[in-house]
Amino acid sequence: MESSDEFSRKTKDVSLKELRDRLAEFARVRGWEQYHSPRNLLLALVGEVGELSEIFQWKGEVARGLPNWTAADKTHLEEELSDVLLYLVQLADVCGLDLGQAALSKIIKNAQKYPAVNQTISTTFN
Repeated sequence: MESSDEFSRKTKDVSLKELRDRLAEFARVRGWEQYHSPRNLLLALVGEVGELSEIFQWKGEVARGLPNWTAADKTHLEEELSDVLLYLVQLADVCGLDLGQAALSKIIKNAQKYPAVNQTISTTFN
């Protein structure tokens, strides 16, 4: 069987549906669904956002691409970003929401609310 590191290196684009399904299975086989209420998942998400914030807390402005960060710092950031994403996907799932579709709808609403300067923004997604 492949290790999780080997799998993650081979995987390119991962859908929110795949993440949702894997998270649901992960929780199911551990008997954790009983603890995954919307409230509990939200509180866990907030905690992870706090951990993510700590990474940037005293760094001041950071350049795009993090050119001055060590590999270890970038790995730590990836882990905390992943924790936030995974709790967000779980929260949407437990609430019965399609997070991907909601995000696309929000982009369309934002495009209408904040029109681009000298550009036309498509409000359809294929």
